[in-house]
Amino acid sequence: MDLALYEPDIPQNTAAILRTAFCLGARVHIVGPAGFDLSDRAMRRAGLDYAPRVPLLRHPTFEAFQAVAGRIVLFTTRATTPLTAFAFTAGDTLLFGRESAGVPEAVHALCPHTVRIPIVGDARSLNLAVAVGIGLFEAVRQTGGISPEGTP
Repeated sequence: MDLALYEPDIPQNTAAILRTAFCLGARVHIVGPAGFDLSDRAMRRAGLDYAPRVPLLRHPTFEAFQAVAGRIVLFTTRATTPLTAFAFTAGDTLLFGRESAGVPEAVHALCPHTVRIPIVGDARSLNLAVAVGIGLFEAVRQTGGISPEGTP
């Protein structure tokens, strides 16, 4: 299972996501420029010793990423399919947009598979790192990526 961050804005979120990816056995793609230097001190602190151990792939554009990604599943508040109703496959790449703006409409249009994480009616969205944790865990759970005992 892979996950991808489209132009992430906040180093602490990215570090927390790298830690989650390590714990759940996922590779991470950074698509486009990040809004910070990946060697940022806050990112290193939040990622502890996990971040350097995660396979991290950089892609200058969405098109470059799309050329190497498996089936792309975009997590978006605009999706009609709830996370719990989507059938993930082992080769999927879970795509999450920027904290500040999601993904551009052009990227959204290129992603036929979209899901949302259900939240209460008056809430706008979850924190990105939290959303990634929820989405990645559900995808790994569905595909049998980790046993109930916690071993791959």
